[in-house]
Amino acid sequence: MADYQTLFKKIGDLTESDRKQITELYLSYFDGSSKEQVISDLEKKTEILLVYFEDALVGFSTLELYDFEWENSLIQVLYSGDTIVDQAHWGQQALAFAWIANLGKLKRDRPDVPLYWFVILKGHRTFKFLPAFGKSFYPHWSIDRSDLKPLVDALASQKFGSDYNPQTGIVEFAESRGHLNPDIAYPTKNEKAKDSVRFFLEKNPNYLRGHELVCLCEISEQNMKPLTKRIFRRSGV
Repeated sequence: MADYQTLFKKIGDLTESDRKQITELYLSYFDGSSKEQVISDLEKKTEILLVYFEDALVGFSTLELYDFEWENSLIQVLYSGDTIVDQAHWGQQALAFAWIANLGKLKRDRPDVPLYWFVILKGHRTFKFLPAFGKSFYPHWSIDRSDLKPLVDALASQKFGSDYNPQTGIVEFAESRGHLNPDIAYPTKNEKAKDSVRFFLEKNPNYLRGHELVCLCEISEQNMKPLTKRIFRRSGV
């Protein structure tokens, strides 16, 4: 991992060169979008995690952090936008490690405010981050976290309005705003053997049309896998 560098940047601090590289990387893997759409989506976020390999941008994940009133209490929501890694670098862990360490910093800053990871997913590979990260989340193929469903519906309805279908748990855009291109859209035989992949394909059969599965995971040490917890704690939490 020594050759990889990670950097968090506020969206307002991105240079034109940054925006050009981000757009080019996105459009190289997603169809059904445009430079204007990528930039528009980017401007709605608050921060971005950039991953470099030998000075070349090879991955990024966009973030939006905001407060939300829920059941007469304040919670903090980390909404993940697009997460993309160049295929030649799919094995790297720099992005995940930096992202988890940042969660630790967020929790340290406001330890008494519940923190949730809210994400909509275009593909089965990104869905696999959830079981790698947490013990439970919604939706899950074998663990009932239906207690999170009302919050999922509230967050998704606020952000996506009528495009969100609470019956399916899917953001069903009438016209795709970005979907995986055919070269990487389909799971391999080995991937299909994984519970998480089969579950994603069952829950979101129209992902090839740009439909996105809404997921929610509570960010607490009690809900973290051992490796996640170790990285999380490195931030001083």
